[in-house]
Amino acid sequence: MKLRSFRLRIALLSTALAGSALVGFGAVSWFQIYNAQISRLDAQLFNQLMRATRPPERERWQFYGDSLTYAFGRKTKIPIALLVLDANGNALYQSNEVPGDLNVNRLLLRRLELTPLPPSPKREPPPKLESTNPSALAPPLIPPRPPRFVTQQTATGTWRIGAAKFRHVQVAIAVSLQAVNQEMATIRNIFLVSIPGALVLVASGAWLVSGGALRPIGQLTGVIQQVTVKGLDQRIPIGTTDVEFVELIRVFNQMLERLERSFTQASRFSADAAHELKTPLTILQGELERTLQQVKNGSEMQQRLSNLLDEVRRLSGIMRKLLLLSLADAGQMSLYLVEVDMSELLIEMVEDVELLAPHLSVQTDISDGLRVQGDRDLLIQVLQNLLSNAIKYNLPNGWIQIHAHQTQTTLHVTIANASIDIPVSDRSRIFDRFHRGDPARTRKVEGIGLGLSLAREIARAHHGDLILDSTSSGQTAFTLTLPITLHT
Repeated sequence: MKLRSFRLRIALLSTALAGSALVGFGAVSWFQIYNAQISRLDAQLFNQLMRATRPPERERWQFYGDSLTYAFGRKTKIPIALLVLDANGNALYQSNEVPGDLNVNRLLLRRLELTPLPPSPKREPPPKLESTNPSALAPPLIPPRPPRFVTQQTATGTWRIGAAKFRHVQVAIAVSLQAVNQEMATIRNIFLVSIPGALVLVASGAWLVSGGALRPIGQLTGVIQQVTVKGLDQRIPIGTTDVEFVELIRVFNQMLERLERSFTQASRFSADAAHELKTPLTILQGELERTLQQVKNGSEMQQRLSNLLDEVRRLSGIMRKLLLLSLADAGQMSLYLVEVDMSELLIEMVEDVELLAPHLSVQTDISDGLRVQGDRDLLIQVLQNLLSNAIKYNLPNGWIQIHAHQTQTTLHVTIANASIDIPVSDRSRIFDRFHRGDPARTRKVEGIGLGLSLAREIARAHHGDLILDSTSSGQTAFTLTLPITLHT
């Protein structure tokens, strides 16, 4: 599954990069520290091996071995093994610390491929000098070959061995790496604790930093969510925005300006057109009504004038609805708020339905005392539109059910009727303007497709809503919700 969160991907990528860097740094640092420890130990071994350049007496090797213990283990007791062979390979001294599986013996010396120095050329004995300085009588020192160092693993631990072969003796010193291994284990544990902690800090920091960097995107999202009829004047300030988002925000603000200007022009055009058409339609309707009164009853002229008058009245109704919708689009639908008795209003409309559609069975479940604050005329128009649709789109000998109740803060009115099933493709468009269930737009079912759209706009102007319910097959139901108290 792909990660869809850009912020999470940034945090994970930052953590992965930081983790790789820290692990690599830790591994390199650990090996560098380990090599430094071994190098320091080799330097100590070299110094101690150089002390064996002069051939001490056999009995003095015990003192030499004791001094090694002091040299390597001043603070802690470090196991140290010493093996000394003469030039012929005979053991001159072997410390008690040498474990049985530590090859500090001739095999080890052969393994290190130690070769004796070539014999020095014969010289004439130096002339005897009368001197009281004993160092003047000592034979000159012959520099040994470089010592060899090797690490060996045994059952008792890991040992670092240094061996050198001199003219008179072969010396091997083995020092346990137990202390070094303990120090390296402590460093490793520090890395194992500190690296995950550092990664947590890196992940948290990357999450916070990415959140701050993406804050302008969040502001854009919030403004886009508020882009409605009343929110086209929203703008995002650029003053404190990062440079990378300035151009994006500027383009978005310009887009909002264009949308606001276009929508204002469209709303003004609809309102102006409806208003301008209202006066001539009113005059035409008055003239038709006066002319209709002057013609002979039952004549063909009266029938034609009646048809024209119906069309003019229908056109006037369209203009009124368009005017209301344009006001709703502009957020300027004015409400004359009064206390409306919805129970009484619904009962009156039920009586009208029984007169208009006596072939339909009307069932009611209306609670008493349902009152809301609202515009009475507009709410009547909403209920008339819903009941008109329930009659027009009903089945022969069908039924209408009206349920009305209220909660502590909201009034619910549900109007259901028997009908054919609404196609799924039409359910999402049923509140669109000029949308009708009859695709041919015939006059078999009267209407122009503005009733439901206007009813929902009126409900939303009251801070409520009108929705199409999900019902079982063979029926259609709309639910109107209104707040009991309207705060303007």
